[in-house]
Amino acid sequence: MLKRLFPHPVLSIVLTIVWLALVNKVTVGNLILGGVLGVFVPMLTGPYWPRRAKVGGPFRVIEYLLIVLWDILVANVEVALIVMFKRNENIRSHWITVPLDLTSPEAITVLAGTITMTPGTVSTMLAADGSSILVHCLHTDDPDEVRDTIKSRYEWRLKEIFQ
Repeated sequence: MLKRLFPHPVLSIVLTIVWLALVNKVTVGNLILGGVLGVFVPMLTGPYWPRRAKVGGPFRVIEYLLIVLWDILVANVEVALIVMFKRNENIRSHWITVPLDLTSPEAITVLAGTITMTPGTVSTMLAADGSSILVHCLHTDDPDEVRDTIKSRYEWRLKEIFQ
């Protein structure tokens, strides 16, 4: 019974929090409406999620989030310095193909989102067979290093979290 009411409990909580953030006011009515959305949206979309991702290790998730937040902070400073002080002819942008060991669609989605959220890089295309992702990097002297950094900082952690 509880599984039918809350097919995706984490999604229910996230939807409620997102609703409260959108209305920008925590009231009893907004909390109730957010809770209703948090219950009914996952119930309605539940049949479209035949295989739910198994997320393992809450400490791994927290570690991943902290690393991503740190990398976003550092990348913001790096991109600001590039934009403010590098001449256009000195900026070396590159297209980088990152081969993937990930097989879970959820893990690949999180990786692509992480790359895009980190200033200076954008994930642009996933290979049809899911074997690689194409990334545009604003500035680098060593594209291989960027590829290796993505694999070593993000991909292996996501593999542990999702698989």
